Amino acid sequence: MRWLSILLFAILGSLVLLSACTSCTQQQSPDQIRHETANATSKLKQDTVAVAKGLKEGMTKPAAVDINTASKSDLTSTLGITDAEADRVIAARPYDNTDQLVTKRAMTNAEYDKVKDKVTVKK
Repeated sequence: MRWLSILLFAILGSLVLLSACTSCTQQQSPDQIRHETANATSKLKQDTVAVAKGLKEGMTKPAAVDINTASKSDLTSTLGITDAEADRVIAARPYDNTDQLVTKRAMTNAEYDKVKDKVTVKK
């Protein structure tokens, strides 16, 4: 969590510094500076929220799903596969290793290549 705070602080600092440097190169009225600062702050808030959501999502998603025990909804949400593909995975259970997704014809080689880093078999 500490590195998340450091990352967000670094992003904020970079954008403020960039905004300050660009405004120094031109003669601008105080109203123009206030307007540009408000725009930069608004964009910074949006970017910070997006980064925080992405980090939270990445930290809460499981690294790999066990294809022998995962529910259909776990398979579809974590692996990003269709309901039909999840049904084929479930129907071909149990698996001794993840390669059996292809050998048991639950997935094609192309489908397996997309999910191979997200699947595991726990014994």
